[in-house]
Amino acid sequence: MRLPVQLLLGALLFGLFLAAALLSLVWTPHAVTQLDIAAKLALPGHGHPLGTDHLGRDMVSMLMAGARTSIAVALLAVGIGIALGVPLGLTAAARRGSLLDEIIMRGNDLIFAFPSLVIAILITAVFGPSAVNAILAIGIFNVPVFARVARGAALTIWPREFILAARVAGKGRARISAEHILPNIASLLVVQGTIQFSMGILAEAGLSYVGLGAQPPTPSWGRMLADAQTFIYANPRLAVLPGLAIVLTVLGLNLMGDGLRDFLDPRLRRAVR
Repeated sequence: MRLPVQLLLGALLFGLFLAAALLSLVWTPHAVTQLDIAAKLALPGHGHPLGTDHLGRDMVSMLMAGARTSIAVALLAVGIGIALGVPLGLTAAARRGSLLDEIIMRGNDLIFAFPSLVIAILITAVFGPSAVNAILAIGIFNVPVFARVARGAALTIWPREFILAARVAGKGRARISAEHILPNIASLLVVQGTIQFSMGILAEAGLSYVGLGAQPPTPSWGRMLADAQTFIYANPRLAVLPGLAIVLTVLGLNLMGDGLRDFLDPRLRRAVR
């Protein structure tokens, strides 16, 4: 079975940044906390392939470590959304029309009323800005997204004959949701997960840009953009490089999402053929 081109291209783009993030766990060309004021704003050259920033830090090292922060925050935030949102969505679908269904869905509507930035401001006002609080803010916003997707997809499965057979066999709603509903909507959740992953990277960059995400000396692409705005005209490279990293990573994830949708949906596979 031939894989969609956008899936391969997206996996290649995202794989490059993921590899850089994993490599930064054990090695970077220079320590990200190493300052060399004498070499600040150095142009690309020997020892610094992409030059240095306003504090003399190596840009390659900063981009590698920034990839680690951005990907880790987005991944954990999506994990929170899946772990809490999917069970809530399945429960709401299993109890469609009940008071529990109404409580779950109106609670989701309440969270949707507050963008992730507002949630982050509320959390940081109490606990202070940090990468952990950024994860909580983005993760909380992801919960209703996955809850709605899981509920909507599950409602299309419940009327089918094999679900009726499972109910006749004496299986409860929770067991049917886990054994029959979840496997049939897993592909949809995977596709939604890649989309929320890309949104999480954008959200993390935005939160770090306004000072609510990862704090110095932890590198972050959003923090790099914030630090570069003072030098945007004198040295645009400082803003272009992290901005390009964000664009390419999000593009790769979006292409992966489109490719996975085409690959996992049998109707789309037949159309491609």
